[in-house]
Amino acid sequence: MTQNPHGAKALDADQIAAQVAFPDDEPPAAPIENKMSFGRWFAEIGWRHVVGILALIFAVFPVLYVISASFNPLGTVSSTKLIPTEISLTNYSRLLSNEKGPFLRWYANTIIVCAVVAAFQIFFSVLAAYAFSRFRFRGRRGGLLALLLIMMFPAILAMIAIYNMISDIGRVVPAIGLNTLTGYSLALMGGALGQVWLIKGTFDTIPRELDEAALLDGCTHWQVFRIILLPTLKPILATTFLLAFVGIISDFLLGTIFLTDDSKKTLAVGLYGLLSGDRSNNLGMFAAGAVLTMLPVVALFQYLQKYIVGGATAGAVKG
Repeated sequence: MTQNPHGAKALDADQIAAQVAFPDDEPPAAPIENKMSFGRWFAEIGWRHVVGILALIFAVFPVLYVISASFNPLGTVSSTKLIPTEISLTNYSRLLSNEKGPFLRWYANTIIVCAVVAAFQIFFSVLAAYAFSRFRFRGRRGGLLALLLIMMFPAILAMIAIYNMISDIGRVVPAIGLNTLTGYSLALMGGALGQVWLIKGTFDTIPRELDEAALLDGCTHWQVFRIILLPTLKPILATTFLLAFVGIISDFLLGTIFLTDDSKKTLAVGLYGLLSGDRSNNLGMFAAGAVLTMLPVVALFQYLQKYIVGGATAGAVKG
């Protein structure tokens, strides 16, 4: 603050700004708090939290119960609780020692079948989706409608036909007949139809100008597919491979029909036989097998997650 020649005190910059903002020296009004009543909050927002918590409990409870049962040394239904009172690896050691069946053999059969069948499903699905998306030919529309119509019917309707077909093939070529992993894998490869529409939808989002520019530069259709289009399909390929893997590893009905020998069974079929023999006393071993069955799926999801997230973020960037 300074003093002018007439003796009056001059105002500094802060005081001038304060007088301009509040000419009557009135303090700023306090902000009005708009408080929402609990009833209104619950009606608009709160019920969503309740539904989310209930859904989480509904989804997590079976998993926690199975994990708890796998660590229960008694291995019975009556002694299993949600929170285990005693933790032991007895069920895992008994299961891995092949006490009730060749569990390690079942495990290897399952991984081999899942990897091979899922890879073939995605391979054939990509080729079919590329043809339906990029080429125009007679019967294209009818083929797409036929794929959609087949997907509407449950797979159990074709169970008898598949069984008779594999049985007849096995009489000529026993290596791909009933009670063989090869014949079982061939029966599962029919699930490739369900992936064609998903991959075709991704192909349709890729501009055709990329194909045309590459063809003008001298590339063949195979080079366009392999070099330009295929790298952009990593997110959908990772998603479809994971879906196919989960669907195959959880298959039970087809496995019980095709696989009868203990050395040929998969995890779903073998663990069911273990539980059906003595349901009350083998729960612990069954739960341990279920926990070990989840490990490949969890590991595969963690590995493929980076491709799914990376592809989603890359597609959101323009430049």
